[in-house]
Amino acid sequence: MKSTSYFFRTFFALVIAIAAFFLFKEILPKKIFTQQKITKNVIIDSLLLEAVAEAKDSVIVEKDVAKQEKVTFKPTDGIVYPTEKFVEYKGFQYLIPFYEKLFQLENEKKGNVRIAYFGDSMTDGDLIVKDFRAHFQEKFGGKGVGFVNITSESASSRSSLVHQFSNNWKMQSYLKVKKPVNPFGINGHVFYANDTINNPWVSYKANNTKFATVLNKPTLFYGSSDNEDGEVYYIINEDTIRKKLNPSNKLNTLRFTEASLPSLKLYFKKADSIPFYGFNFDDGQGVHVDNFSSRGNSGLPLSMFNRGMMAEFQKQLGYDLIVLHYGTNVLNYGSLNYSWYEKRMKIVTDHLKDCFPGVTILVVSTADKSTKYDLEMKTDSAVVPLSTAQKKYAIASEAGFVNLYTLMGGDGSMVKWVEELPAKANKDYTHFNFRGAKEVAKLLYTQLDEGYAKYKKMKAKKKPVLKKDSIHKHDVSIHAQ
Repeated sequence: MKSTSYFFRTFFALVIAIAAFFLFKEILPKKIFTQQKITKNVIIDSLLLEAVAEAKDSVIVEKDVAKQEKVTFKPTDGIVYPTEKFVEYKGFQYLIPFYEKLFQLENEKKGNVRIAYFGDSMTDGDLIVKDFRAHFQEKFGGKGVGFVNITSESASSRSSLVHQFSNNWKMQSYLKVKKPVNPFGINGHVFYANDTINNPWVSYKANNTKFATVLNKPTLFYGSSDNEDGEVYYIINEDTIRKKLNPSNKLNTLRFTEASLPSLKLYFKKADSIPFYGFNFDDGQGVHVDNFSSRGNSGLPLSMFNRGMMAEFQKQLGYDLIVLHYGTNVLNYGSLNYSWYEKRMKIVTDHLKDCFPGVTILVVSTADKSTKYDLEMKTDSAVVPLSTAQKKYAIASEAGFVNLYTLMGGDGSMVKWVEELPAKANKDYTHFNFRGAKEVAKLLYTQLDEGYAKYKKMKAKKKPVLKKDSIHKHDVSIHAQ
């Protein structure tokens, strides 16, 4: 009897405790409880965790930036954009080299333009980037989805390409590993086919994505190794075609065909110890945009890129613009002071300029994000401080800037995107769905195109520069000015 009585007392105590939890949940301080869904497989990069810990242990003095502070520019090739207020900063001036490449492509049909789009879960599954790419290819030409990893955590959700692979691939990521066996690729990963019994495989299949209905000129990128026996083979019309791997250089490429294929499934034989990076699919003309998204990425791991390896990728791919779209994983670390992030991302942009000399950089701010305050979903208090820090490091880095938070509609915009019909964002009040991603891509492209339109007008008004041997001595001071 005593044991039974004890059981019921314990049971009722538990019931009362649960009831009390839900009762007091509604009156306890705001932000203790959240109704946001937890994203599966979230990875927070180790450099971010270290930076946050270091920031908490140090005293950071943040400089106040006056809302009316002005940003002035120096001429580039005789062209200078008007002075901008800090609050409205876009930094078109620093995108001039990129705009000039677009101009040559559009008007003189010269060369091609390539964009590396680095991001976090916001661009997972080619969201945003897919439509961003299509806008450029619609106007300037170009076909293909660009660079694709060997394996990907978001392969199943990617709509621009059907991507499958065997489960016996080994992978190292710059989110988890600081000292990889071989340098990371441009995608921040390195893959190994270290299975001598079952040959690892990977397959790609084009779908009805605009400007990517086939696999354009499939090309494998891989690194250096002493392995001389590795090969890749695939089957077409019951014929097995074998390609020898020659990992003699720091970065090697293997093009399987100059033609375009609807699909391609490749097997890697005796390829252990050879570092693989991914495949590129493009027609070599127009504009190409590579999506290098990594869930949980803060942007800080880009500082680990090997300069020598990036120089090799630049020789092969030739990037003209690097987009840095981060922020989702940097919000909510107990402080609204993001000076530490501003400082470290400036180091990242300096490093990228070393790795890719002459490349222009565009910083995209965090989007709006909502958190529950006093039973109501509102813009998270960290959004504006973080976007301000991102703008400050963009200016210090002489980079272009897109304030995505403002373009979305500013305060409370994420709530509207989630609750309007049809919805443009998910119920986690953080990530966009395919409709929202499409609109974000248009917002980003429209701002870039705005700067490009202004560039063309200024270029048309620019006076031709006389050759040195035709300039008289009394004209030198004028032209120097």
